[in-house]
Amino acid sequence: MTVALMWEARAVEGRGGDLLAWARRQPLGAEPLRRETFRAPQDRVLVITWWDAPYDAELPELPEPDAALVTRAVHRWRFEAVADH
Repeated sequence: MTVALMWEARAVEGRGGDLLAWARRQPLGAEPLRRETFRAPQDRVLVITWWDAPYDAELPELPEPDAALVTRAVHRWRFEAVADH
């Protein structure tokens, strides 16, 4: 099964580049099948990692950034891949 972990944070205004750099530097402790990093307006950063694991597996995730860098707690979601019909 493929599980995707999504991590999304919103930086303090004007610090989107700092948050993006921070997220890109964070090691996971294990190598996912795939890792992609995105940015969006309002200084948002999104990281998606894909894992070959059961849905409820304990998987490494990005930590919370320093509170001075973000406007709120990180949002996290977990999804499982489904076959297209």
